Amino acid sequence: MPLWCANADAQQTAELEDIQAQIKQKQAQIEKQLQQAKELQQQLKSAELSISNTAKKLDKTQKELASNHAQQATLKQQQTQLQVKVDQQKQALASQIRSMYMAGDSDFAKMLFNLEDAVKLERTISYYQYLSAARKQQIDNFTALVAELSAVQASLETKQQELLVLENEQHQQQQQLLQQQQMREITLAKIESKIDSEAAQIEQLQINEQALLKAIEDAQRESQQGPVTLSGLAKLKGQLNNPTQGRMRNMFGRTRQGQIKWKGILFSGNTGAPVRAVHDGKVLYADWLRGFGLVTVLDHGDGYMSLYGHNQALLKQVGDSVQSGETIALVGQSGGQSSPNLYFEIRHKGTPVNPSQWLKR
Repeated sequence: MPLWCANADAQQTAELEDIQAQIKQKQAQIEKQLQQAKELQQQLKSAELSISNTAKKLDKTQKELASNHAQQATLKQQQTQLQVKVDQQKQALASQIRSMYMAGDSDFAKMLFNLEDAVKLERTISYYQYLSAARKQQIDNFTALVAELSAVQASLETKQQELLVLENEQHQQQQQLLQQQQMREITLAKIESKIDSEAAQIEQLQINEQALLKAIEDAQRESQQGPVTLSGLAKLKGQLNNPTQGRMRNMFGRTRQGQIKWKGILFSGNTGAPVRAVHDGKVLYADWLRGFGLVTVLDHGDGYMSLYGHNQALLKQVGDSVQSGETIALVGQSGGQSSPNLYFEIRHKGTPVNPSQWLKR
């Protein structure tokens, strides 16, 4: 072999070994990034679960506040109506007392002795008995109205005290939520700094997808069919209501990164807005998942499932039966999202289908 050929082969071998060494180094770097990101994901999970718990408490407090305001409005209306009735009863009793005084019937015995006719006597006695019973009835009604008014006033004062307590709880929960969200932002920034290459980002997405599939498979294996018969979604294509308010972005089938494509659609929304079941179903999965955040998966029967991700809080538990339109979660940005939105999928026998074709136009 000529010397120049031997040198060329040696150079190619050296270049190949150099490329292989670079690939190994890059793979090791990616694995290190993913391992660091995995540890940070646990911190993110903890932060977002804390946010979820606080958000659920805040949601409950806000509902109690709304109920308290409604009850106070009803009590104030009752108070006004009762006050009018009490004033009317006062006027009626005062009028009767004035009439009795003007008629001079304060000396009832004297009037009886002056009556010689037995018929007139009997008629007068009956008349005064009737008046006495009527006055007693009015006095009893007046007493009952005053007691009812006092009870309403006491209830109103109690509700006002409850309102102060609820408003204080709401303020504390809002402050706690704000602190938890700030901690979450710090963790997110750390994750982004670790996953800084496209290769690592693609592998991260693949890991997230595999984790979702495994979670669904495990949930199906553990699920026990209840007495409710679920008929699927096949006959409802194009008839389902949107799972939440907000602009829909149909990402299904589009390239997400590398060879990975979107399996669902996104709804932009406001934090804390209700997420509703698109149809009757049973909660198959309700937990936090990497990349998807707080996720609820509903089983609709006949192999159909709907998935709701990136939630701020989950309001239903595994095994719960839900009806179409029932609130099952609150819109959020869990799973590392930078803005609040709902990630929505529909799957049939495990295969993602375009959700926009099932929703009303």
